[in-house]
Formats: sequence, C-alpha cells, structure tokens
Amino acid sequence: MVILQKVALVVTIIGAINWGLIGLFDFNLVATLFESIGMLEKIIYILVGICGLINIGIFMMHFEERD
Repeated sequence: MVILQKVALVVTIIGAINWGLIGLFDFNLVATLFESIGMLEKIIYILVGICGLINIGIFMMHFEERD
C-alpha cells in the first residue's frame, strides 16, 4: 500500500506541475509530449485524477488519526 501511495503522490505532483505550466505559460506538457497519441493523453489525465482521489483518501486517514 505504501508503494501505491508514493506512486499516487508522484503522479499528482507531476499533474500539479503541468497545471502550473498551463496557468503560468499556457503550455500543456502532457499535450506536447503525447499530441500524436490523443488516447494516451486522455489516459494520463484520468490517472492523475485517480491519483488525486487516492491522495484525498490518504489525507483523510492521517487527519482522522490525529483526532
């Protein structure tokens, strides 16, 4: 489970960096890297979203442990 959590965190960080690039420079790194493979780009976005949900679950578990 720890490995899944670390992978989810890394993928979420990469997604956050991509959103930062979009916001600051109007540059979408994922679209640039995978523009010729549109389906792969969509899968990457889905994986980032799933990893974000996993991180929310991890956050809630740690939050509840402190009570």
